Amino acid sequence: MRVDVHQHLWSEPLVAALARRRRAPRVRRDGCRWVLELAAEPPATIDVAGDAPERRAGLVCIDGLDRAVLSLSGALGVEALPPDEARALIAAYHEGVADAGAPFAAWGALALADATAADVDAALDGDSVGICVPAGALSTPTALERTGPLLEALERRDAPLFVHPGPDPWAQPADAVDAPAWWPAMTDYVAGMNAAWHAFVARGRDAHPRLRVLFAMFAGGAPLHRERLAARGGPIAAARDRRLFYDTSSYGPTAIDAMVGVVGVDQLVHGSDRPVVAPTLPPAGTWWDALVRRNPARLLGALA
Repeated sequence: MRVDVHQHLWSEPLVAALARRRRAPRVRRDGCRWVLELAAEPPATIDVAGDAPERRAGLVCIDGLDRAVLSLSGALGVEALPPDEARALIAAYHEGVADAGAPFAAWGALALADATAADVDAALDGDSVGICVPAGALSTPTALERTGPLLEALERRDAPLFVHPGPDPWAQPADAVDAPAWWPAMTDYVAGMNAAWHAFVARGRDAHPRLRVLFAMFAGGAPLHRERLAARGGPIAAARDRRLFYDTSSYGPTAIDAMVGVVGVDQLVHGSDRPVVAPTLPPAGTWWDALVRRNPARLLGALA
């Protein structure tokens, strides 16, 4: 089974639920376009029509894959909403995934303000392969402690955690950014993923020794700072943790080469981040098979 571990889908139920909202996160029509509005990012145009499940299923095949795992993007900030608002959007997300059918699977999502271990169990019983949380939910030792019961539930069920760029659900809402559309992806996302990785290796691994964790976008390149971590007395062995995985979303051969040199090829998995970005060309040689077949099997278990 060849797997893409990181995709999103603008499904009809999710778009309809976001369109009913009057404040971010929401979508609105602008002529024939759909515009996404988030709390701390510039508005962005999204291609809802191009995300029809049958078209996306065709792209999975064209990409040379058998399965794609969808997630609710942490960048939307849904998990940080008041519980009733978050649950309504999460239910719409899961409905859209169920409607999409094969070849899609899904990461579960939680309303983090009041999520419990029972919510993790319910998501996993509903066929989610694991749980996706925004990086901000793990970005400090204190935040990591708040999510501890959820991580314990995942560990008990032998299910993985997916850390995706997204805001701290317990922080004050950020002001909108007057910047180019690409700005958050190159600043907040990178910094947030870095912080989540360092918080997990500092405190999370000792607390959850068996938990498998997937970090999107190479954890913002956090393992590449191993030498600086060593110079400051940090846990450099974390760079070779066999239960930490890194998806390739938005990166190509140069970054893959660098990550292989630090964490080894066995910890890398293919994540395209469709439809946000188109995937890069697959790496040559045996790496592609490792990224789409062998390594996802270790991360996801029966799905892959």
